[in-house]
Amino acid sequence: MKMVLQGYLQETRGRMLAKLEGVSEYDRRRPVVPSGTNLLGLVKHLIGIEYVYLGTSVGRPPAEMLPWDADGSVWEGADMWALPTESTEWLTGLYREACAHSDRSIAELELDTPAEVPHWAEGKRRTTFGALLVRVVDETAGHAGHADIVRELIDGQGGKDADMLDAAGWSEYYRKLQAAAEVFEVTSPEA
Repeated sequence: MKMVLQGYLQETRGRMLAKLEGVSEYDRRRPVVPSGTNLLGLVKHLIGIEYVYLGTSVGRPPAEMLPWDADGSVWEGADMWALPTESTEWLTGLYREACAHSDRSIAELELDTPAEVPHWAEGKRRTTFGALLVRVVDETAGHAGHADIVRELIDGQGGKDADMLDAAGWSEYYRKLQAAAEVFEVTSPEA
């Protein structure tokens, strides 16, 4: 089971990093939805997810504390966007290091290894490495889905199934969905 989870995680990590390819530095960083979600910020966030859940929580913290953890700005959302001084290369390098750190934990620890998440509420911090591995697989997949949508908003490049149809096919599909939704469009204030 551990290797299956790791396989899903590695595949999704690759999809996440692939979303940064072929777009400008500006497009990697710019918020494209009201919540501020952006491609490079998603990668930065996942660095902490990997290190905390599959490292620190099982007694294997990173060699150096992440700057946004060290100064406490993580609790103000600093892990969700890249500072101008944080290059794509530096952040993707950190992400690869965090993933390698996690992969070593996966190789060396059993799923039932006790774990304790430092930022969870007192009395709820204790869990297992296996539960945290599932959490990281889920978090990474969720954020890779966000990256799919962000990338589609930037340049039209969709998710992993984007090549199912050509442009005309997607336009027709979109029209069909829009027509189905319009059946429920609210036309009066009473509705």
